Amino acid sequence: MNEINSRYLPVDDAQRRQLHNEVHARPSARVRLPALIVYVAVLNAGITREEEWAHLRSLPGHADLEPEQLNGNFLRLRCDGFTVKWERHTEFTRYSIVQPLPEQASWGHVLPDLAPHVATGVDWLRGIPGRTVAAIHLAMLPEGMDAADWLPKAQAWLGEGTIIGSRMGNTSDGQSHSCLLTHWRIGNDGFERMLVLAPADTPEGRAGRISQRVLELETYRLMALRGLPVAKQLSPVLAQAEAQLADITARLERKETADQDLLDALVSLAAKVERATAEHGYRFSATRAYDVLVRERIAELRERPLHGTQTVGEFMQRRLSPAMATVAATAQRLAALSERISRTSALLRTRVDIATETQNQQLLEKLTRGQGLQLKLQSTVEGLSIAAISYYVVSLLLYLAKALKLAGVPIQPELAAGLMIPLVLWLVWTVTRRIHAKLHATL
Repeated sequence: MNEINSRYLPVDDAQRRQLHNEVHARPSARVRLPALIVYVAVLNAGITREEEWAHLRSLPGHADLEPEQLNGNFLRLRCDGFTVKWERHTEFTRYSIVQPLPEQASWGHVLPDLAPHVATGVDWLRGIPGRTVAAIHLAMLPEGMDAADWLPKAQAWLGEGTIIGSRMGNTSDGQSHSCLLTHWRIGNDGFERMLVLAPADTPEGRAGRISQRVLELETYRLMALRGLPVAKQLSPVLAQAEAQLADITARLERKETADQDLLDALVSLAAKVERATAEHGYRFSATRAYDVLVRERIAELRERPLHGTQTVGEFMQRRLSPAMATVAATAQRLAALSERISRTSALLRTRVDIATETQNQQLLEKLTRGQGLQLKLQSTVEGLSIAAISYYVVSLLLYLAKALKLAGVPIQPELAAGLMIPLVLWLVWTVTRRIHAKLHATL
């Protein structure tokens, strides 16, 4: 393939192969009826791939498993008489053990014991690294689609609880290809129980796709519901924050509190809301994404009603939708609170800016008045300076006239000095004006 690309195409983008093969990353299993699928999904926060690799290596016949084989987030291991499928997702890792149905678990038995008969052994199952979020025993039985005693036998096999079920799929002749029955309850062994009834000639590929849809539906439902406790926990915090914001807004309106105090209270409230957004924003986003996946998987089941039972879609609509609405409302409430805090902050900033501008204007007026007084003072000083300079010049001229008189020049010193006063004043004033003119021209 690389040679063909080098001859006919530009060089591949570094991610082309990876993105292209993503559609084949998690192929559905091939399940031969009758079969039992033991399914466990665990939260993988803090769990490394190395830990999961070490656990998978303990399966019989797979001691030579390489860590690189787990890089693709999907791995199917074939063991003696059963298969184990490993899938790692962002928040959880799931393990699916596909094995033949034990004889004591066939159709018609009453609450058969399944947990001790897992093909991997109970110890291996218990040692899966992580915390369990979903555990399901899914039995797929070749019982056809025309049985009239489904519900009584399903009730006996599943145990106590209202049966939820529906016909699934739409074949070429307009008929359903299988039937799903469950009661969505966790048994004493920690597992939920589900039954899929299908014709004996059901292709292995179709059986694998059915099992994948059903198991993913329940996993995504539980992952979506992880946002509900967070929403309930956050509700009183939001109520308190909303009350604090209302109080700050009221004080802002009444102008009875210093701006700095209001700003400190608003900053503290904004930090609290932003912390809540940072801590729980991902959980709310994940809940929305999982809810979309649940709806997609329900649509893929292409359900048809089964007489005497509620369909999976109806059950989810009545039980899951209120929880999702609560989470969505809490997320919207958190976002709205953040926006309201931003608007209140803008109002407070506007008031502070107006007060600052008023203070600046008052300060500018004071500076203007000061400059006017300084100008008047400068004019006064200049007048005094002209008089002082003229006085010294006239005194010098007086001394000069006295010296000339002593030298024999017929002159009256006091008269000459008195006559020179107007001329001296004019000359000093003229020189001062020229100096001012040069300074203004420089500026």
